This record gives sequence, C-alpha cells and structure tokens, in this order.
Amino acid sequence: GAPSLSAAGGAADATAEVRLSRLRWAMLLLFSSYSLCNAFQWIQYGSISNIFMRFYDVSAFAIDWLSMSYMLIYIPLLFPVAWLLDKRGLRLIAVAGSALNAVGAWVKLGSLKPHLFPVTVLGQVICALAQVFILGMPSRIASVWFGSHEVSTACSIAVFGNQLGIAVGFLVPPVLIPNVEDVDKLAYHISIMFFMTAGVASALFILVIIVFKEKPPNPPSRAQASIQSRLTVEYSYMQSILSLLCNANFLLLMVTYGLNVGCFYALSTLLNRMVIRHYPGEEVNAGRIGLTIVLSGMAGALISGIWLDRTKTYKQTTLVVYIMSLVGMIVYTFTLSLGHLWVVFVTAGSLGFFMTGYLPLGFEFAAELTYPESEGTSSGLLNVSAQIFGIAFTIGQGQIIEHFGTKAGNLLLCSFLFLGAIMTAFIKADLRRQQASLENEQT
Repeated sequence: GAPSLSAAGGAADATAEVRLSRLRWAMLLLFSSYSLCNAFQWIQYGSISNIFMRFYDVSAFAIDWLSMSYMLIYIPLLFPVAWLLDKRGLRLIAVAGSALNAVGAWVKLGSLKPHLFPVTVLGQVICALAQVFILGMPSRIASVWFGSHEVSTACSIAVFGNQLGIAVGFLVPPVLIPNVEDVDKLAYHISIMFFMTAGVASALFILVIIVFKEKPPNPPSRAQASIQSRLTVEYSYMQSILSLLCNANFLLLMVTYGLNVGCFYALSTLLNRMVIRHYPGEEVNAGRIGLTIVLSGMAGALISGIWLDRTKTYKQTTLVVYIMSLVGMIVYTFTLSLGHLWVVFVTAGSLGFFMTGYLPLGFEFAAELTYPESEGTSSGLLNVSAQIFGIAFTIGQGQIIEHFGTKAGNLLLCSFLFLGAIMTAFIKADLRRQQASLENEQT
C-alpha cells in the first residue's frame, strides 16, 4: 500500500513504508557463510575420530567431547546472548560470532603436536562460544530483513549454512587427512586443514565488519513494522521467557524438537565410529555417508520451507516429517550391518531428508506459536533442548555401542523418536503470527 504519513509519532512508525531491501540476500549469504565455517569446526574431529584418537593418543570419549563441547557451552550462555541480541541488535552478535570463530580456528593451529590435545580443546571451546552467537540468528535475520511471503524460505536458507558446514566437515577432513602411520606426516596433513579453516574464518570476519548492517532502512513486513513501532521499554526479557514456558503448545514442541535434533547430533558425532565398525578402513566413505545425510536434509529443509510459505500447514507438516524421521531411523538401524555400503548411503540419505528437513520446520512452527515474543528467544529455547538431548544421546548411544553394538545404540534413538512423534500429535496449531497478519490485512 502507499505510505500514509500521519503527524503523530507512534502512528507514523506503525505506517512506515514497507519495502524490501536489496541487501537482504547479501546479509543472508554472509551469515550462512560464517555459520558454515563454525559448523565445519564442530564436526572436523568427529568425522575422522579414529585418526585424531591415534594422533593425540586419547579415548573415543575424549574426541566425542570435542563435539559435545558445542552442546554443553550453548546451554548456560544462550540466555545472556539472546538478551544481547534483543538489547544490542543483530550487528553486534554477528561481529562477535564471526570473531570468536576466527580466533578458535587460529588457536587450533597451536595444537599440531600429539601432546598438545589441551590446546585443541581450548580452540574448540572458543568455536563453541562462537556458535552461541550463531544458532539463534536464522529466524531473527529472516524476520528483520525479509517479507512475510519469503520469511520461512529465508529461515531455511540461514539454517542451511550450518548444515552445509556439517556436510563439508564430513567430506573434507577424510580427504585432507589420510590415515597414515607417521605422526609427523599426520601433523602436516592436519596443519593444512587448520590453516585453511583459519584463513576462511578470518576473511569472513573482515567481511562481516565491512558489510553487515543492523536492519534495512524500511521494515520488510507489516508484522515487523508493528514490532518496531512498539516501545522497547515495556519489553522484559525474563517476562518473555516466562510467557514462553507457560505456553503448553510451545513446551511440547520444545521437547519434541529436542528429541529429534538431539538424535541428529548423536548420529553425526558417532557416525564415523558406527561405519568403521562394520566397514573397516572406509573413513572416506563414512565421511561421504555423513555428507549424504546432510545434503539430502538440506533438500528436505528447503522443500519444507517453501511448502510452509505456500500452505501454512505447520502442525500437519511437522507431524508427517517427524513420523518419516522415525521410519528412516528404523530402516537405517536394520540395514547398517548388512555389509552393503550402497544400502547405507540410501537409507542414511532418506533419514537425513526428514531428520534435517525438520530443523527449519521447528523454528518456524515455534515462531507461529509464540508470536509476538522474540524469535531469538523461542529458537534459543528449542536449541537448548536439542543440545541437552544431544549430549544425553551422544553419551548414551556411545556407551551402548561400546558394550552392545551399533544396533542397540540406534534402537535407543528409535524409541525416543517414537515418543517424540506421539507428543507432536498433541501440539495444537495455535498460529498467532498468521492471525496477526490476517488482522493487519483486514484493517
């Protein structure tokens, strides 16, 4: 509609001209890139855990903790960072996230001797800090920069960066670091990977400082215009969390999201170990199976994002995708040990399509159920739930695999996905954001 400017200050804000900024795709691409780099650093040890175990002479559990440190550090730091996101805005969070990501990558370069495992742990902890500044951003960037008809797609693409990073983390390390006996040769190969990562992370940090903007000159949607016109004084962060924790539908979603994504984290962390157990010497293919899970998941995520923007069937889509994740997990569990690698590729790919495809669905469904609360808070709580279940499942499944084999470990995940699917059926589709858009259009 044409801008109708009125003299009263508040009304002028509320009717500010809604216009899409050309810069929005650049913001999204830049965020996705440093998110990619950070996710790569999450899985770069786990995807060749057997090689790092030998290089640093540490247990499988120690290498698992390099991956779990990301989950552990997220839990206490989410709230202070989400509070910062609300108080200080997107730009500060973007600069902090990309800076910590680069620092962590440089610290790892100091850990190229077998006795320097603690230095690698320190580098990973700094990268884990960076991740706290990254994970809650997708839905916020989508709503601040994108119009109402493209917000779910934008959120999917922002989540993509992280997924693509995990994919590269499965693909690249087994190729760059062959399983050679000589420790000096191994150190040389590891140094190449660490140097490349540090270079990319630093370049992205510089780009963020130059390019990244707080928000577009005009609000991209009516919903965003009304949020911007509301006085920020009346907004209390604790109040926001409390109102979310009193929202029964959101609480159900929080648990079911945690169960699904926690399974994905455990599966990613332990994949190298599971595949090597049945197919010795196949490190590179174990990485490729991880890559397949993530790439098919990205296709799933994109399709579900576009589907949501078209149909707005949040509850139905979430439930169907959840049930299919369970089916995929069951099939994967019983085909892993058949002795045919190509079968594992197919079953892992179909599992990934639904399990990773579920990620943006959860974020968007949460944003609907909790409007007008901040998306940063709702997606942050979903992530906390995922990290807690991720740690529990990784430790639990890891121990079960050690003692009872891979099938028992995977059945543990199947049983929790079954529980999650049943709980998802009980979530009521209380679509508050849709309701607000409709009311705005009618007025």
